[in-house]
Amino acid sequence: MNKKWLIAGVLAVCAAVGTAVVLNSNVREAPQSTFVLLDGSQQTTQDLRGKVMLVNFWATSCTTCVAEMPDIVRTYEKYRAQGFETLAVAMSYDPPSYVVNFTESRKLPFKVAIDNTGAVARAWGDIKLTPTTFLVNKRGEIVKSYVGAPDFAELHQLIERLLAQT
Repeated sequence: MNKKWLIAGVLAVCAAVGTAVVLNSNVREAPQSTFVLLDGSQQTTQDLRGKVMLVNFWATSCTTCVAEMPDIVRTYEKYRAQGFETLAVAMSYDPPSYVVNFTESRKLPFKVAIDNTGAVARAWGDIKLTPTTFLVNKRGEIVKSYVGAPDFAELHQLIERLLAQT
């Protein structure tokens, strides 16, 4: 078995059991992306500069994604007044009607995008496993990424540090 497949397998198991794996701790520029929101409007990564942003790739068929969503909502509500933004990106294989239903029935308070073509997932590192979450600082740099549900207490500490930066 080659190394690439072994790593993919380990990540898949971790995602399936809800264990987060930190993918990187090296700061890198967030990819330039255009997100198509449920209301048909568009948002780009450039539009979100100056804010700390959580980008969460998810699917309605992903049990870990569904289970972590209340924590993502609480995180957004806790920090949004301080310049924190959340963007939930539904995977290309997720039927748009399911995404709309999930968003409305759970009253998600943040932006939700549908990645119909898969271009956004490819730009962010060819995302295949959900949930995959990125934390982006005010300068538009990815400072942390996770496969699986993050440790939300640790995530909140990091968000607070990033929000305090100028």
